[in-house]
Amino acid sequence: MSENKKRIFSGVQPSGNLTIGNYLGAIKNWVGLQDEYDCMYCIVDLHTLTVRQDPKELRQRSLSVLALYMACGLDPEKNILYLQSHVAAHAELAWILNCYTYIGELNRMTQFKDKSQRHADNINAGLFTYPALMAADILLYQTDLVPIGQDQKQHLEITRDVAARFNNLYGDVFVVPEPYIAKVGAKIMSLQEPAKKMSKSDENENNFVTLLDSPDVVVRKFKKAVTDSDREIRYDEENKPGISNLMSIYSSVTGKPFGDIEAEFQDKSYGDFKLAVGEAVAETLKPVQERYNQLMGNKDYLNEVLKVNGERAARLAYRTLNKVYKKVGLLPRG
Repeated sequence: MSENKKRIFSGVQPSGNLTIGNYLGAIKNWVGLQDEYDCMYCIVDLHTLTVRQDPKELRQRSLSVLALYMACGLDPEKNILYLQSHVAAHAELAWILNCYTYIGELNRMTQFKDKSQRHADNINAGLFTYPALMAADILLYQTDLVPIGQDQKQHLEITRDVAARFNNLYGDVFVVPEPYIAKVGAKIMSLQEPAKKMSKSDENENNFVTLLDSPDVVVRKFKKAVTDSDREIRYDEENKPGISNLMSIYSSVTGKPFGDIEAEFQDKSYGDFKLAVGEAVAETLKPVQERYNQLMGNKDYLNEVLKVNGERAARLAYRTLNKVYKKVGLLPRG
């Protein structure tokens, strides 16, 4: 990692198959960042434990996310691709930051409220204090930028607040991170509910398309996508959210601007357009799926990537953690 480049950190839970929203809104853009920035992409498996997991499935999904990242073009030599649980400093710093995070801040977190409603039989302390672990994930690496969607900017604020609070007490220990918001493809919406963002944890599988969906499934889901009672294919996010979302997706996978898309489908039906979007997405996913299958067929290689990258991450993490220990009065490690 270079001292002259700004550092980017992003974490994703291995709690479901990644969607085209993850790909078009984030991962596709990350490929272009790996030469310009020091990039760290963490599979945050510890965060998934706030909800009960099947151990075998969790291990499989963790490897699957790594393979998908690599299949999408993220180079494990240019980036650090690793598991959160393989770097103990995440959990160690999280405890310290718990002691600098206020109950009122945690009470305001919408994710706690949402998950508490969805998992009423398992409202645990980890679910409540997860923002401290999230802050530790980011602050451990002196992160300059965190890629987030335009609607997620507030989620970074608690990390910034905790970092600033700690710095005010002990000096400039942490870099206070800024959001990195991609200008293109930053927001892919649900196919059935275009007012909300596409999510891999959605209970309705017709709301999202995963990176591993077969071509037939991809086309079927787009054929079912919600549009409107009009017949005109034009970009109008406020009045035509469904069509506008499909145009965003089509533009992202073909590179065509909205004006060209409107001209291309001027005399076509919604059915024609939805079929074209589905086929274009399926074609885009084909090489990703081929590379993914190759990687998943070589688990030894994937585990070696995790080992090497985990060690790289740990070296950076413990530089920060040792500094924090000293600041708060803990004795140095032997």
